[in-house]
Formats: sequence, C-alpha cells, structure tokens
Amino acid sequence: MKNTIYIFATLLLLAVGCTKDFTEINTNPNAPIEVQPSLLLRQVIYNYGDEMAYEGFTAGNLLGQYFTMVDFNLFDRHALSSPQVGGNPWPVIYRNLRDNELILEQSRTNAAAAVYEGPALILKAYMTAALTDIYGDVPYFNALQGQSGTVTPAYDSQEDIYLAENGILDNLVKGIAAIEAYEGTIALEGDVLYNGNLDNWVKFANSLRIKYLMRISRAEEVFQTLNEIFLEGNFITENSENAAFSFTDGQPNNFRMANLRAGDFNLFIMSETSEELFAEYNDPRVATFFRPAQNAEEDAPFQGFLNGPDAAATSISVADFSLTGTIFRENTGRLDANFMTAAEVHFLLAEAAEIGFIEPISGKDLYETGVQLSFDYWQTEMPDNYLTEGAAEYGISNAIEQILTQKWMHNIINGYEGWIEWRRTGFPELKTVAASLNNGLIPVKMPYPPDEQALNTESYNAVIGSEGNSVNRATWWDAE
Repeated sequence: MKNTIYIFATLLLLAVGCTKDFTEINTNPNAPIEVQPSLLLRQVIYNYGDEMAYEGFTAGNLLGQYFTMVDFNLFDRHALSSPQVGGNPWPVIYRNLRDNELILEQSRTNAAAAVYEGPALILKAYMTAALTDIYGDVPYFNALQGQSGTVTPAYDSQEDIYLAENGILDNLVKGIAAIEAYEGTIALEGDVLYNGNLDNWVKFANSLRIKYLMRISRAEEVFQTLNEIFLEGNFITENSENAAFSFTDGQPNNFRMANLRAGDFNLFIMSETSEELFAEYNDPRVATFFRPAQNAEEDAPFQGFLNGPDAAATSISVADFSLTGTIFRENTGRLDANFMTAAEVHFLLAEAAEIGFIEPISGKDLYETGVQLSFDYWQTEMPDNYLTEGAAEYGISNAIEQILTQKWMHNIINGYEGWIEWRRTGFPELKTVAASLNNGLIPVKMPYPPDEQALNTESYNAVIGSEGNSVNRATWWDAE
C-alpha cells in the first residue's frame, strides 16, 4: 500500500508543578497535555520508516554489500564504532519505541483509544526485532520506564526478547487478538501504512510471525507454528497489502538522500558484490538501483567496486563506477519506506518449503511468485524468460541460495535486512572488504553506542563481559 504523507511536527508539553495550585493556575485549558494517539501513530510510522530507510541506504547497504562508500568510509571498512553518515540506529529505534509506548498506554487507559492497542503491539514487536537483530542483547523489559525511576535498565537476552511473555512473538499474537477483540466504532486514524484497515494489520502481524520464526529457526523449533500460520493463509500475499508508504518527489516528504549535496550522495557507488550478482542473474532491476558508469564499456555499463577501500591510499574516480539510481534522489516518489512486502513473505515461505518447515508444498511456485512480486514492487518489467532461462530458473543451482539471493536483491535499503539475513543464512556470499579495520571479519552485530557505557555503566559492563564491545560475537539465533 502506498500513501503520500504530509507530516507536521507535534510538540508535547509536560507541566510539572512544584507548589500548591501551581499546575492548575499555569495550565492552559485550551492546550492538550498529551498527544492524541492518531498523531503519535502517524509520527512513529513515518519517522521510523524514513529514518530506517536512510539507515538502510547509508549503512545497512554497506554491511549488506549493495553499495560501496568511496570516502569518509570507516563504517564500510567495518569500524562500526565510527559512524560518519549513517550507522547509528540505536536512538532511532528507542525514540520510536518510546513514542509507541505512549500509544500503547493510552490504548489501555482510555476507551476511546482502544483501537490503537493492536497496531501498537505489532509495531512494538517489529521495532524491537530490528533492535535486537542489530545489537543482540539490549535493554527491553525494563526499558522506557524513566518516569517511574528506571533510568539504567538491565540488558535482556535476545532469546527472552523473542520468546518470553511480552516479547516479540507474544506481542504479535496479542496484537492480533486485540484487533480481533475490538468491537468499537472509532476508526484507527493516523495510520499511514493501511489507512485504518485493521484486517491488513492482522496480515502484517502474521507476516512478521513468519519472518521471525524463520529468523530463530536455527535456535528454536518453529515447524508447528509456522505450518499453522501458513495453512490459515492470513498474511500478506499481494503488493496492495504491503506494509509500506511512498515518499514523494519533492519536499517535505521525499527520501532524505535527495536533500544531500551531490558530492555526499555520490560517495555511494555500486559494490562489486552487486555487480556480480545482478550480472549473474542478468537482472534488469540493476538499472532501477544503479546508473551506468560514465566511463563504462557499452557491453558492461554497470561497474562496481570492492567494499571498504582505503580512500587515502586508493585513487578512485566515480566516473568509472555506477552511482546509485535516480529512484534514490531525483525520483523518490517511486520509492517506499518498506516495513514488510508480499515478495519478502513469499521468499521466506519458499525457503521454509524447500527445507521442509511447511508442507506439503514446493518452494518453486512461492519463489516464482515472489520474484514477480518483487519486479512489480520495483516497477521494473520482468523478461518473459527470466524464470525459465539462466540463473533465476528454479533448481538450476542451489535453490536455497537462489531464494535468498532474490530476497537480498529485493530488500535493498530495507534497513539492515540484507546483512541480518546474510548472518542467518550465509547467502548471498559476501566478500572480505578491501581495507578491513576488523581483521578481515564481517561483523555479526553492531557495537553498543558510547552513551550506554557512559550513562548505563553497570548494565553495559555486565552485558559486554570479558569480550568487550565486540562486533564479532554472534547473537543468540545466529550462534552455531
């Protein structure tokens, strides 16, 4: 679903009295003391989608090796504690979790806001999963409780964040139950994903259940639950049901990369990994995501560069390489902030079918439907022979690798998904970066930000232990 959004800033004023009658005397009876849930919901969805699409472009796409950064690129060289343009999703996620918690609180204390409970629980699960999948163990169950005096929350294990009561999977089930139990007549306003369509929120939640069950499938038994969701069939199946909203071509709601100076935008070029994979599949989506290199040969217009060059020791002319496509700058009205799409769901199910997690069904039809949905989503015409000749023909090589490579192609700028799924599956194969600042290792988690060490010292020290703030310590679901 694509909705054009016009967001205006909302200011929340909190009055705190210190003498008798001070609050009453100094409170404007015409000014609200809390933000309406509709405004909060709009703000959470838009801000999170906008910020994480930016993070996807500037950092997630480097870790996932879609793009290479040719200068100011310590992050691309895997010095992840030195973000320069992007690479700091911690405050983005916690800020939106905090605002979403206000929605959830209002939904449970104000009958007129009850319709917001289900969507707020679903968004909480979605943002929490991004947080723990990027960082591993994080403050969760006792986080966001500063008003009640908890300002140094303990870190919770990723396993508990996923599986415990009020964790990710539990909140998705409870979110669905809250929507199905809602009998009121008040509409869900401020919903820039689904325009208040609660049925689609249920499909979104079930799609996330599929995603997160697959994510933890190496660490937890998921067969029965995954089968139940699949057989029920109430998940995103077509692009009209996507959890996504469109940017615009111009301000105020164009993709923020369009507002950078041309020199900053042109720091990002096609990676060697992208060049090789799109060429192997002879995939026309390459022209949606990248521009032909200015100095390229006619028979090889798209040219990539190995990630993580040492800019001080390497002479690079961007004219020799493919810059990122106009969809990210001049034509951002074609671009979505993507929370969950039908193509991604089909690729997840195709993988599940291929390895026997759902039955009886072949992964071929799910895979081919996912590919077509992806081409449609990216507004690119799929060649008639794409699925019957060449690398995309199902089963012509490792089917799992084909499925995951197609999912990787589809998920460009979708936050950190390409890198997260590479950690889970090993596909597509990523390369050792040119001038690694991490001993040639591809990181498997993000480091905790410096503020945690300074402001939450005891909890921080407890979680990092003797290994320190390492980017090479696998998370629970990723551990061998």
